[in-house]
Amino acid sequence: MNKATRKPAAENIETNVAYLKEQLGVDKSFDLISIELEYGGVDMYLFAVDAFAKDQALTQIQRELVRIKVNNSVNLVDLLRKTVIPYIEIETENDLEEVIIQVLAGQAALVIDGYNDIILIDTREYPVRGPEEPDTEKVIRGSKDGFVETIVFNAGLIRRRVRDRTLRNEYIRIGQRSYTDVCLTYIEDIADPAIVEYMKGSLEKIRTDGLPMGDKTIEEYIFGQHRNPYPLVRYTERPDVAATHVLEGHVLILVDGSPSVIISPTTFWHHLQHAEEYRQKPIIGSTLRVVRFMAVWASIFLLPLWYLFAVNTDLLPFGLSYIGPNETGQVPLIAQFIIAEAGIEMLRMAAIHTPNALATALGLVAALLIGEVAIEVGLFSHEVVLYLAVVAVGSFATPSYEMSLANRFVRIVMLIVVALFHVPGFMVATVCLILLLTTMKAYDTPYFWPFIPFNLKSFRDVLFRAPMPLKNRRPRAIHPVDPDK
Repeated sequence: MNKATRKPAAENIETNVAYLKEQLGVDKSFDLISIELEYGGVDMYLFAVDAFAKDQALTQIQRELVRIKVNNSVNLVDLLRKTVIPYIEIETENDLEEVIIQVLAGQAALVIDGYNDIILIDTREYPVRGPEEPDTEKVIRGSKDGFVETIVFNAGLIRRRVRDRTLRNEYIRIGQRSYTDVCLTYIEDIADPAIVEYMKGSLEKIRTDGLPMGDKTIEEYIFGQHRNPYPLVRYTERPDVAATHVLEGHVLILVDGSPSVIISPTTFWHHLQHAEEYRQKPIIGSTLRVVRFMAVWASIFLLPLWYLFAVNTDLLPFGLSYIGPNETGQVPLIAQFIIAEAGIEMLRMAAIHTPNALATALGLVAALLIGEVAIEVGLFSHEVVLYLAVVAVGSFATPSYEMSLANRFVRIVMLIVVALFHVPGFMVATVCLILLLTTMKAYDTPYFWPFIPFNLKSFRDVLFRAPMPLKNRRPRAIHPVDPDK
């Protein structure tokens, strides 16, 4: 936690107000409110941020202050905090630096003459959108709410689903200038204490001005491995997915201002699971999972393998002789793949920046230009477009967006290696990929567990969606304690 140098408050109101006005820049920022008040013959001052202040609450507090009668034998601060001010979240603070931080975070500060304790009233009301279903994690059946950009609401969405008395939401402040609110969420008697302490210690050691990218910045600080394309944590915007993982012993990180939650530690297989599998019958969910696995592996290996056979037709058995291209076109195959991959990536980026009203038009333009016209002019062959479309579908079928991007990067690297070295290149690239996945760790959790190291029961649960009554074994790599506890 980054904490500014202490500045003890004085009993003289003018000293405190002058310091707060100067540090907050009240005269330079129109959205900072400072109101001079007097109740019961005592001078007071109220500081708040206009965008966060709840007008009705502050007005009601002022109505109550009108009724106070000052008695020298009574501590006025205690009287206001315990009796007069009708508000639930109220506390006192005698450090002006902390008062400044809390005011900028949205709380109202009431400074009273003759006291060095300043009353902080949590009247903030952040601008917030509705908790609609996330675009990237839709389900046919199931809840339609999702996380928003306010950390308090997100913690409440998890608490609504996990009413366990040992559910812990630990507050941490990060950023020497942004003072971003971060929450560490876990179930105390399920989560591994070593993982909790590691995550907490790593968060408290972060030294930075702020978290401009929110949870993504947190991931890079905690886990590093910047040259590794594969994600070491899973992101979710669904409260039911987050609640499921916290019940399994995972630790969640919530960052104020971000609608996604970090799930850690995770393995490769966590990124291939989707809530839709658990909204269907076990046999249907298992089938969907197998199909998804096939799509994901196809998105990595299909193009390099097809290219290898296309340029080395002698490797094909008689029954698969149709795999090679009938017309190679005017451009070499590897160049066709690279151009097509770049085109799909540009299309993806264009779709992000395209208003919804124009999305259909963009799709038509892409289908006509990249598909038909590119084939007719000889830029692409029919087979390249076909297999690239299958691979693109496999990428979009990957539940984790970060995993799909990593697989796309690996696929392009494998294509280039296969184009340069053919069969040896494919073999070496595949072995290097397997070695990368099997040697990776998220904290102490092997990334490819339970495949390597192998655990039959856990691997069965990875491949097939077990019935809910049988789903009572927490992942041993995440939670080493007896699962029957």
